[in-house]
Amino acid sequence: MLSATTPPRLVTLVLFTALSTLSLNMFLPSLANMAVDFETDYALITVAVAGYLGVTAALMLIVGPLSDRYGRRPVMLASLAIFTLASLACTLTENIWVFLAFRALQGTVIAGWGLSLTVTRDIFPPEEAAKHISFISMAMSIAPMLGPMIGGGLDELFGWRASFVAFTLMGSAAFLLCWIDMGETNSQKTASFAAQFKSYPDLLTNSRYWDYAICVAFSAGCFYIFLAGVPLIAVAMLGLSPAALGLYMGLITIGFTLGTFTSSRLSHRLPLNSLILLGRIIAIAGLLGGLALMLAGIVNVYTLFAPVMMVGFGNGLSVPSCNAGALSVRPDLAGSALGLVGALNVGFGALMTSFTGPLVDNNHGALILILMMTAATLVSLVSALHLRWLDRRN
Repeated sequence: MLSATTPPRLVTLVLFTALSTLSLNMFLPSLANMAVDFETDYALITVAVAGYLGVTAALMLIVGPLSDRYGRRPVMLASLAIFTLASLACTLTENIWVFLAFRALQGTVIAGWGLSLTVTRDIFPPEEAAKHISFISMAMSIAPMLGPMIGGGLDELFGWRASFVAFTLMGSAAFLLCWIDMGETNSQKTASFAAQFKSYPDLLTNSRYWDYAICVAFSAGCFYIFLAGVPLIAVAMLGLSPAALGLYMGLITIGFTLGTFTSSRLSHRLPLNSLILLGRIIAIAGLLGGLALMLAGIVNVYTLFAPVMMVGFGNGLSVPSCNAGALSVRPDLAGSALGLVGALNVGFGALMTSFTGPLVDNNHGALILILMMTAATLVSLVSALHLRWLDRRN
């Protein structure tokens, strides 16, 4: 079969990004059941989230520079091949440590997110890229909306391994799609890694770049905290089944979908940094409202999930603009720029999810979860305010 020679279609980029999201959250409603099946405690099984994020953080530092040096297409193909094989291994193993090792290798699929955005920046100028990134983010939000629902349903019908069978099949299909539809888009390949690294100081000393990177990391990190802690809270405090938890986790993504849709509509009317700040204000307002209700003793599915819907809406406004801004600081190092943003993003997520498992308990878990999410969102708000300050100073 002939390989592709033209840029990928938008739907292809959406599907690659959606797969990278599904691999994180589709099996989350099964975490409690997986702990029972592997005869281990919940804190250890959350390593399936934290370890995955830790590996993806390291990989993002490699995937971006590799794609700048050798091209987007070969890196994407290699990543999808490793993801597919790792998914098959997770399906078959009976050992918790073998499972966690191959689960971590599934993190290679993060290239689906990073390279899809980088390819968009290869093809379009900054303002147009921001619009298309918003469309990609809006479309791929269907994946985290449906993912937990599908995963919860598969668990109840066939057991938790069914999710990893699905990952294996989807990885195989994505590899084939990449082969036939994703031509190379990197027309400014770096001559060598040495030449590439010599350009890094210009990127790493740019305060705007770090504001974008930190804002993305702590915005997404807030959601990672929620993903790590909510399965235990839902079962222990709220008595939800895996299918019901999957439904609620899917519904909160509606906020992100609405946020990215709004971002795509406003990207030509408002400056990028204004959209970022607006998103951070909405997110912190939702969390503070939820925190106030929980401190008043009102803890239920509404006080837990409604604030996170507002976080999703705020992230939908902020994150596409942050990514477009970070990619535009040095367009010739777009892959490396997004790689570092992605590394900070999932690295912080790995750190916070590793803390979330032990900290969340059966008595005050919901309150602890909201407090941790509020702290992360405050950091992202500070970065957004600094970006606006830089705009006004210049």
